Amino acid sequence: MATIRIDLDGEFVEITEDETEPRRYPFGSPEAFAVASRGWLRVGFDAKYVYGFTWLGRPILQLPEDLVRVQEVVYRTHPDVVIETGIAHGGSLIFYASLCKAMGHGRVIGVDIEIRPHNRTAIEAHDLFDFVELIEGDSVSGETLERVRSSIGPNDRALVMLDSKHTKDHVAAELRAYAPFVAIDSYIVAADGIMADVAASPLAGSDWSWNNPREAVTEFLGTTDDFVLDPPAPVFNEGRITDAVSYWAGGWLRRVK
Repeated sequence: MATIRIDLDGEFVEITEDETEPRRYPFGSPEAFAVASRGWLRVGFDAKYVYGFTWLGRPILQLPEDLVRVQEVVYRTHPDVVIETGIAHGGSLIFYASLCKAMGHGRVIGVDIEIRPHNRTAIEAHDLFDFVELIEGDSVSGETLERVRSSIGPNDRALVMLDSKHTKDHVAAELRAYAPFVAIDSYIVAADGIMADVAASPLAGSDWSWNNPREAVTEFLGTTDDFVLDPPAPVFNEGRITDAVSYWAGGWLRRVK
């Protein structure tokens, strides 16, 4: 258990954990920011903060901080194709499509076990749909994987975002299935590792402390040396903060061989 206190007059952040002595950090310190961010992420999760954003007209259920960071990764790695499992309202697909258009390079493949008719209609009517391909089916079924494989050229560089069913077993299966598509120095990202950190939330499942994407990543890394856990460093940073505020912590896997 942890108690976080933010004193605006005293200009400090204080945290007490498991009946230990309180630790106090002044405003402006990375430690104070980390503690306050920990509380902010939990409060934001309970308040469904990420459900209030759109990208070019489509709801995008992502933390804005994650989107800002991943766009730099897309720009740096310059993938020929971004593969995303989990479509929902299509906001993330349109986000990646807009990056492809801005770069003048790339396209997006979206995979979901069910694309609801109203979402499909809106995505297909979008100005950027020319950059998008939709595949409906279980993301780890042989049929779906063959459709993905047939949509990728033999020399295409892929970046993969896993954001469908977030159970440990399903994410582990997706990691095994989609890792071969990832180019050297590109990424496969298992979204929503935050589930482990918000397991006490009333919105959480009773098993989130272990049944989450982060556990799947740990299991996957124990089976391969082709990937390393490597969250991207800021391209530009004149501030004091180096650790990202993220829903995707522990989910950034870079292919090294």
